[in-house]
Amino acid sequence: QIDILKSIITEYINEGKPVGSEVLEKKYRLGFSPATIRNEMVELAKKGYIIKNYFSSGRIPSAKAIRFYINNLMEEKKLSTKEEVSYKNSIWDEKNELHKLLFHASKVLSEQTGQLALVVTDKGHIYYSGAYHIMEDKDVEQLDKVKEALSLIEEWDFWKSIVERLRSENNDLLVLLGEEDFKDEDFDPFASLACKFGGEHVHGMLGVMGSKRMRYQLLIPQLRYFSNLLESIITEQGW
Repeated sequence: QIDILKSIITEYINEGKPVGSEVLEKKYRLGFSPATIRNEMVELAKKGYIIKNYFSSGRIPSAKAIRFYINNLMEEKKLSTKEEVSYKNSIWDEKNELHKLLFHASKVLSEQTGQLALVVTDKGHIYYSGAYHIMEDKDVEQLDKVKEALSLIEEWDFWKSIVERLRSENNDLLVLLGEEDFKDEDFDPFASLACKFGGEHVHGMLGVMGSKRMRYQLLIPQLRYFSNLLESIITEQGW
């Protein structure tokens, strides 16, 4: 079931379409018969890991499945030295002024990841860049859902709760997936990843928001590295 689930998630992230047993059999060479794959997909559905998508005969991974994939199956792609140097150089000139640093950090993160990027502090400041990435996302076709997502960006109370969760739960990463975590069916197509940073006087989160099909194995290590880089600068500056 784990091999089948991993293949379903990989196919869904890559192609964005519901996945059927025939695709798994032909494309992923799992070594199981078509009947076995179908039977195990039924079991995965009963356990809440895959769900039926509209009228297609295929299945898509649930939020529960994506979370399991991130925590147990995913292999994070290590940043290259070139990528690390690029992140450092991109914000180094802004390191003497906190507001400029955090605003520029959101811009750099959006450019590097191709996602809407946010930086939020416990002092009530929200910096974001790359909102157009959500508007261009082919996975989010309904305009009302895009409007809802964009309106959330400036909802201080929502992001403040994420900053507080990161601190209180002592997590370095928080994954928000669809309706389950955003508590709104209009947000079912979306996911958000957030990492914390902090110094002596200021704490916050650095995150991205986009489709649930985002490439977690690439984005998560970038977020972790960049949030640690921000924290080191903030600590060094005594903020």
